[in-house]
Amino acid sequence: MRFFFFFAGSVLWAGIWLTGFSNAHWLLYLPAALLYFAALTAICPVLIVSRIIFDDGRMR
Repeated sequence: MRFFFFFAGSVLWAGIWLTGFSNAHWLLYLPAALLYFAALTAICPVLIVSRIIFDDGRMR
């Protein structure tokens, strides 16, 4: 899971780099930074929030 977060974040950062850091919209930096945060700490804030929003009964 951590490697997936790292790989997906790397693809986003490569896209930002190829587009140009000054040309990329600031909102694109948010998922890229959150994916690296999830890869480094093994805490995925988006996964936690999505489990709260779409409660499937497994958290009990």
